[in-house]
Amino acid sequence: MPEPYVALITGASAGIGEATARRLARGVAGADTELVLVARREDRLQQLASELAVRTTVVPLDLLADDAPAKIRGALESEHAGRLHLLVNNAGAAWRGSFADTGWANVERHLKLNLEAPLRLTHELLPLLRSTARENTSGRRVAIVNIASTAARVSRPNSGSYSVSKFALAGWSDALHNEEASHGVHVGMVLPGFVKTEGFPATELLSNPATRWMVSRPERVAEAVVETGPGGKAERYVPRPYWLAAALRILVPGLVRRATSGGGFTTATSARDD
Repeated sequence: MPEPYVALITGASAGIGEATARRLARGVAGADTELVLVARREDRLQQLASELAVRTTVVPLDLLADDAPAKIRGALESEHAGRLHLLVNNAGAAWRGSFADTGWANVERHLKLNLEAPLRLTHELLPLLRSTARENTSGRRVAIVNIASTAARVSRPNSGSYSVSKFALAGWSDALHNEEASHGVHVGMVLPGFVKTEGFPATELLSNPATRWMVSRPERVAEAVVETGPGGKAERYVPRPYWLAAALRILVPGLVRRATSGGGFTTATSARDD
């Protein structure tokens, strides 16, 4: 019997995190899957766990708590023999506003959840990921997947604080992959565009037939997680054509600035998807 495939997902109570849990519960590379679901809302996690036909550990906590990484590691060690094949850093937030109006305080709260929290958690769990890779006899890839955003490549007015955190997450992901490759740990990244979730409802885009096509579904992001984690791809945009925006930002930055100068779509003034 192969050892269970253990995957941990943050922000698992709704949206992309929930969709990823459901996708992974259907199996990865034919292995028996065990899930560890992390989010603040225990009731939502317990309900999701009851609907999944795999062994599931629920860890209800706020990733911003000082002891959150240690508690999550403790759950893995006590419930899953310290194994971890896949870490999905998904929990995130966005609060819109110009820098002049919201200042450093808005930048800081984005950095706390979108950058500091996944870095602290990853640092705590790297020993488990490395040991799982060393002891891996099944050939299944050990990986970290960071959920970034197309805002990690192209920044829009009133979303600069969000982009600061996601640009940094993208830069760190590339460095971490090269640092951990020799230890058998792959690092992938998913860069969603507009995705309809509880925290990011995309109401304005969905109400307009001309822009409805721009909004994707959490299930498509979940498939991209599988491609960039177990599948070993470096990164995936969702929807895929969004890579054009990143390419144009490099080739014709002035054009992209003009195209985004209107501030984009105000789908939410504040949101936290975890």
